[in-house]
Amino acid sequence: MEQEIKEQIIAKEQKDKEKALGSERVSSLLFRLAVPAIAAQIINLLYNMVDRMYIGHIPGAGVTLPAIMLISAFAALIGFGGAPRASICMGRGEHDRAEEILGNCVAAIVVLSVVLTIVFQIFGRNILLLFGASEQTLPYAVSYMRIYTLGTVFVQFSLGLNSFISAQGFTNVSMKTTLIGAVLNIILDPVFIFGLHMGVQGAALATILSQAVSCIWVLVFLCGKRTMLRIRKCNIRLTLSVILPVLALGVSPFIMQSTESVLQICFNTSLLKYGGNTAVGAMTILTSVMQFSMMPLQGLTQGMQPIVSYNFGAGNGDRVKQAFQLTLISCLSYSTLIWAVSMFCPQVLAGMFTDEAELLAYASWSMRVYMAASCIFGAQIACQQTFLALGNAKASLFLAVLRKIILLIPLIYILPAIFSDKAFAVFLAEPVADTLAVVTTVSLFLVTFQKTMRKLKKIEK
Repeated sequence: MEQEIKEQIIAKEQKDKEKALGSERVSSLLFRLAVPAIAAQIINLLYNMVDRMYIGHIPGAGVTLPAIMLISAFAALIGFGGAPRASICMGRGEHDRAEEILGNCVAAIVVLSVVLTIVFQIFGRNILLLFGASEQTLPYAVSYMRIYTLGTVFVQFSLGLNSFISAQGFTNVSMKTTLIGAVLNIILDPVFIFGLHMGVQGAALATILSQAVSCIWVLVFLCGKRTMLRIRKCNIRLTLSVILPVLALGVSPFIMQSTESVLQICFNTSLLKYGGNTAVGAMTILTSVMQFSMMPLQGLTQGMQPIVSYNFGAGNGDRVKQAFQLTLISCLSYSTLIWAVSMFCPQVLAGMFTDEAELLAYASWSMRVYMAASCIFGAQIACQQTFLALGNAKASLFLAVLRKIILLIPLIYILPAIFSDKAFAVFLAEPVADTLAVVTTVSLFLVTFQKTMRKLKKIEK
């Protein structure tokens, strides 16, 4: 009797969750879903900062960060490509299809994890040299990566499948996935590195054990009774008609994450040439400020995704439009606030990362240049993430390539040839690229979104 009551409670919770996506007031629903997502982003960033503090004190470990980001990008390829498509299917009432997408993503993660593990175990040394390891740091970096990549499957599952939890509206559960891994890693790092004197190997072991616990948490939930989308053995296979659209949509976030390291290399090499170590140090501060300040925008759009995807699948154009408009207003309001702080008191933000007078002064003036267009960046994120939520793979891919590869990286090298102040020109590449990207993104979105709304209205009729 007690078991039946529990099952009834769980069934009601699932029904209420799905009903809320299609009927609850959009503003309150977005707030409820976005707050845990924003908290998860901030927790993850704080964890990364603490983890980098530990790794930074270990010779050679810092050079592994680009490789780690590349591995995480493959998780985004599957998670951010599959979750919106599953949400759309839920909105259409195609739960079996949504679970088939989930099962295919599980199979894809297993395959990717095996391939990545083999590649890094065999070619890890060469990959690390490509990312800038020296003969002095290489032995430490290789030691770290050999242990870390043994836990690739944990990273892929915890990051990739957590998106499917958020896609169902369980953002509190997905936040706990991040919180569990972050807290456990922060605890284990000093224990293994200093307490057990394991050094770089201890740092790697702490990370994969933390990710393993997060992985178990995700799998237990997605195989349990609370979830609306369940991992079923019969769906764990690769079907081209299912997995190819997932990969097509996931390419956009994959490119955005995987090119981040390349972008930093371009900035740092140019600034080292034109402004020396102080300019490079300032760039490190600016990157940290940008990451920290933009995290709430990422969380906000993650909260928006299940609302837009579900209602798009359900053919409810009005709710899709409301969710986007509210997200756009919120993103622009926040990015304008960040712009104001960056312009009028940049020393406050820069002072969070350094107390060295020369570096603080350099970072303060360069921040005004680097963040000059950040007030409109909210529109970029809102539109680009809505394209993902609508399952528009072509537009998402184009916009992902546009800002960094087509615009920003070339501008880092073109602008110094135009301006006499070369370091200033390098920092200027960011706002110029942002402005061009936002204008292009918004223009493309207005045309595409109007077409999408007209199609949904025809379906409603």
